[in-house]
Amino acid sequence: MEISKEHFKKEYSRALTSLYASEIQDLTPLEQYITLGSVVKEYASQNWMQTKKKNQQSQAKQVYYFSIEFLPGKLLKSNLLNLGILDTVREGLAELGVDFASLEAAAADPGLGNGGLGRLASCFLDSMATCDIPGNGNGIRYRYGLFKQKFVNGFQVELPDDWLRHADVWETRRENKAELVRFFGDVHLEEDEEGVIKVSYSNTEDILAVPYDTGILGYENDTVNNLRLWSAEIPTNAELEYYPEERRKSIHSISEMLYPDDSSYDGRLLRLKQEYFFVSAGVQSIIRYYRRLGVPIEHLAEKVSIHINDTHPTMCIPELMRILLDEEGLSWDAAWTITMKTCSYTNHTILAEALEKWPERMLSNLVPRIYQIICEINRRHLESMTVLYGADFTQRTAIIQDGVIHMANLAIIGSHSVNGVAKLHTDILKEKALHDFYLAYPARFNNKTNGITHRRWLLLSNEGLSDLISDYIGTEWKKKPNELYLLKAFKEDTILLEKLEQVKLANKERFAAYVKEEMGIEIDPNAVFDVQIKRLHAYKRQLLNVLHIISLYLKLKETNVEEEMVPRVFIFGAKAAPSYSYAKEIIKLINAVADLINNDATIDDKIKVIFVENYGVTLAEKIIPAADISEQISLVTKEASGTSNMKLMLNGAVTLATLDGANVEIHDKVGDENMLLFGMQDKELYHFYDSNSYHSQEIYDHNPRLKRCLDALVDGTIPNIEAEGREIFDSLLKYNDEYFVLKDYDSYVQAQSRIDGLYRDRKKWNQMSLMNIANAGEFSSDYTIMHYADEIWNVNHNKNL
Repeated sequence: MEISKEHFKKEYSRALTSLYASEIQDLTPLEQYITLGSVVKEYASQNWMQTKKKNQQSQAKQVYYFSIEFLPGKLLKSNLLNLGILDTVREGLAELGVDFASLEAAAADPGLGNGGLGRLASCFLDSMATCDIPGNGNGIRYRYGLFKQKFVNGFQVELPDDWLRHADVWETRRENKAELVRFFGDVHLEEDEEGVIKVSYSNTEDILAVPYDTGILGYENDTVNNLRLWSAEIPTNAELEYYPEERRKSIHSISEMLYPDDSSYDGRLLRLKQEYFFVSAGVQSIIRYYRRLGVPIEHLAEKVSIHINDTHPTMCIPELMRILLDEEGLSWDAAWTITMKTCSYTNHTILAEALEKWPERMLSNLVPRIYQIICEINRRHLESMTVLYGADFTQRTAIIQDGVIHMANLAIIGSHSVNGVAKLHTDILKEKALHDFYLAYPARFNNKTNGITHRRWLLLSNEGLSDLISDYIGTEWKKKPNELYLLKAFKEDTILLEKLEQVKLANKERFAAYVKEEMGIEIDPNAVFDVQIKRLHAYKRQLLNVLHIISLYLKLKETNVEEEMVPRVFIFGAKAAPSYSYAKEIIKLINAVADLINNDATIDDKIKVIFVENYGVTLAEKIIPAADISEQISLVTKEASGTSNMKLMLNGAVTLATLDGANVEIHDKVGDENMLLFGMQDKELYHFYDSNSYHSQEIYDHNPRLKRCLDALVDGTIPNIEAEGREIFDSLLKYNDEYFVLKDYDSYVQAQSRIDGLYRDRKKWNQMSLMNIANAGEFSSDYTIMHYADEIWNVNHNKNL
C-alpha cells in the first residue's frame, strides 16, 4: 500500500486520541504500541475482507493447516514490512517523538509454540499468504503459552508466560463463529425406518470453542489469510448451576497452556482434550464455511484440503468422518473416500516416543464416538490388508495394538499424502521407521524439505545485511530468494567481503550489549560466536557441545597451549520440557560450566559461555544475525530436518554439523569447503544398532582427554552439580550413551579445532560466510509451500516467485 508520512502521522494522532485521549508524550511505550497496532490493523482490514470475499466468490480451494503450535513472533514489524510501509511509519513516528524500538519492545512475544514445529507452521502461513494461496491456520489460543523460563541457581524454573496480560491488538474475537465440542457422555446409535443409523448423545460435557482470528499478511500483494485460534469457554446458553467452580477450571484449562505436564494421567488426559478440542472446532468450522458455498458435500476434497502437522491433529480424520456420517448422512465408503482425499499428513520425527500413542480406554472414555469410528477404521484396515499382506504384516500397521491407539498409523491410513521434512528423513521413513506402510502405500510418500521465511529471518532481523545484499544484486531477491545465488559472483570482491564482516561485527556488538545489560556479562564482539539454539533434547546433543567446552577449558587450565587461540563465546538458547528431567540436568550442567568459566580470570576471557533465559523468536532475532558458527550436531538420523540451520546459514554463519536432516541438503549446496562436518553417517549408526556392538566404556577407557572431561562431572572440578553430574556420567557409561556422544566426541573436537585457523584467515572466513548466504535462497519456505501446493494440496499459487 502507499501512504504518505503526513497521512500516517494524522492517522496515528487520531487513533491515540480515540484510544487514550492523551498526548503522545503522556503514553507509555505499550500504549504507543497498541495505538500503532490499531492503525496498522485498520490498514490491513480492507485487504483481509477483500481476500475472504474473493475466495468465497471464486470458490477457491482452501488449505487448512492444523497445528498444535504456532510461533509467529512479534507481528508489528512483519506487518509493516509486508504492507510496504515500514520506513514510512518509522520516520513518521520519529517526527512525532516516538522511539520505534522502544515501542516494538513493549509488545508481547506470543507464547503459542515451543520451537521448530510451531515456527515452521508460522513460516508456512507467511508463505501461503505471500504465494497467494488461500490458507488458514488452525490451533489453540493458549492463555499462558508454553512457559516463561527462569534460571534459579542454574536450574530451569517454569513460570506462567502471561503473554495475554494486555490485549493482543492483532486478534479479533469471532463469537458468532463459535462451535460446540462434546466430551465424555454416552453415544446412542439407532436405525430409523429407512435403515439409516442416527446418532444421539447424552450426559456429555459440552464446551464452547470461540475463535480468535489474526490476519496473516502476504508480502506486498494485498493478500491477507487467516490464523484461527480457539479458546475454551462455558457454553453461552448453559445453565450455570451445572458448571461449578471445579468444572469451570477444567474447561478453561483446555486452552490455558501449551503442552501441560504429561507425567500424570490427568496431564495426559488434558493433552488429549486439547487435541480433540481444536480439531473438532476446526473441522466443524470448515464444514460450516463449505455449506455456505452451496456445493454438494461429495465435492468437499475439491474445495478443501486439511493438513495434519505432526500427529497432534490426527483426530481430524475421525472427526471429519463423524460429520460426514452422522450429520451429512453419507455411507461409510463415500465418507472415507472424501476424508482420504481431503486429509494429508506431515511426519516430523522418527523418534518412537514422539509418535503419539494413547491408551484405548482413555480415548474411548473422553471421545466415545470418535473411538467408535477409529475402531471401525482399524477393523476395515485389518480386513482389507490381511488378504493382501498376511496377518503379521497387517498387525504391524494396525491403529489399535495391545490396548494402545497409534496416531501416526491413523494419520497414514486416513491420508492421501504422507511427507517427511528433509530428504534423509523421508528416506528413513520409507526404509526404516514406516517401511511397512511404504510397502503398502508407496505412492503416498513424498518429501517436502522444510523452509524458513527469509522476510523475518533476514529482511527484518538483519537489516544491515539485507541492505548490503540489495546494494550489490538489487532488490528482486526479496520476492525471489533464489536470486541470492547472484552473490556468488562477488566471492573475490574484497570490498564486499569487508563490508560483510563489518555488518556481522555490528550485529555481534548489539548482542554483546544485550548480554551486558540483561546478564551482566561482558563478551568480546571480536570473539567467535558459536551458537546452538534449539529445544533441549538428548538427541540434539547440547551435551556434546558442553563436553567440548569443558575439555577446552581444562586444556587451557592445565597446559596453556591454547594461549593464542581466538577467543570463543559459546551461546545456548533452549527450553526443556517440564517433565524431562535429563534435559533439565543438562541445563544445570551448562549453567554450572558457564558460572565456572565466566568467573575464572586465569583463562583471560578466552572462553565465555552464555545461556540466555526464555529463548524464543525475539531472542532468536538478536542471536542469529550475530552468529559465526551454527551448531547442528544431532545424532545422525534423529533430527528430521531442522530450521535453525537454515536461519543461521541465511545470516552468514558457518555450519558445524553431522550429516543429519536438512544438513545433508545444505552440504549439497555449499560443499565441504564452506561447512564443517563431523561424526558418523547413517550406515555406521545402523551397523551399531544391528550388531549391538557399541560400548561407550571402551571409548572412555582409551581416550585420556575425554576421560578427564567426563571425570570432571563427578570429581568436584565443576561445582554444584553433584547429583546432575553423576546422572549424566552414568547415562554415558553405565547406560551406554544412547545418543553416541562419546563416539562422535573426537570427530567433533577435530572439527572444532579447525575453526581457529579458518577464522584467522579473514578473507577465507568471509568467503565461507558469503557462500552460505548465496546458497540459502533455496531454503525459503515460499518454495516449500509451492511444492505442497502443487504436489499435495492441488491449489493454485503465484508462479512468479
